[in-house]
Amino acid sequence: MKLKQFTSITIGFAVFSLLFSGSFVFPEKAYALSAREIMEKVNERDDGDRSISEMEMILIDKKGKKRVRKIKTYSREIGKDTQSLMFFLTPADVKNTGFLTFDYDESGKDDDQWLYLPALRKTKRIAAGDKSGSFMGSDLNYSDMTSPDLDLYDYTLMKETEVKGKKVWQIKAVPKNDDEAETSGYSKSVIFIRQDNFMMTRAVRWVYKKKRNKYFDARKIEQIDGIWISTELHVTTKSGKTTLHKTILKQNNIKFNQQEVNEDLFTIRRLEKGL
Repeated sequence: MKLKQFTSITIGFAVFSLLFSGSFVFPEKAYALSAREIMEKVNERDDGDRSISEMEMILIDKKGKKRVRKIKTYSREIGKDTQSLMFFLTPADVKNTGFLTFDYDESGKDDDQWLYLPALRKTKRIAAGDKSGSFMGSDLNYSDMTSPDLDLYDYTLMKETEVKGKKVWQIKAVPKNDDEAETSGYSKSVIFIRQDNFMMTRAVRWVYKKKRNKYFDARKIEQIDGIWISTELHVTTKSGKTTLHKTILKQNNIKFNQQEVNEDLFTIRRLEKGL
């Protein structure tokens, strides 16, 4: 799932990867598409160039206790590749933590991710074997922060239906091998893609080798400067009907085509320098 959709979840929050933004495509041109072609349209949609935004991450445990984090995000596109950078601003225990992502479009090329931990004064590169882990204690995996490699999945168009009054395609995505399931952290996903703009509005993911699911819900979708953005995303982890944890991502003050978002920003040196 692509975190560049949330910022552009620069992250996605890159997030966030099927999750967040898209260019308008007339639905009458799209009905004949296969599941794979729909997912290609999701990955190819326009999610803005050289963006800056502010983000709020709300973590809610099973007892309802909340922790709120403020984040600054940057993103830029280089051809079909995306670079994103985020800095945690508050609270004190995560302040100056940084996360840098290079999301490559080329099939078979592993995305690069680095996490800077100021308390240790150390930058950690996220290995493929660690990408199924929780990103900063949230309900998102590191794998959710970049776009999926479509060649590593089998896609099935299950049906056409409606979500929140919008026509959607319901698509099943299954990793082609156990290695990808283990790396992503998911054994299967069912995703709902809006037919008017190729944005993911809802998804259910089966956590690999665990009896729990994650539910993604794009609560607010807006068009800013001609770019479709999910400005509020809820991700809930459940075991059966029991909620184990929840993450809410809210994005605001989104600005595109910012000249200060240049190549010098997306380096490990800049990551470690902070804001």
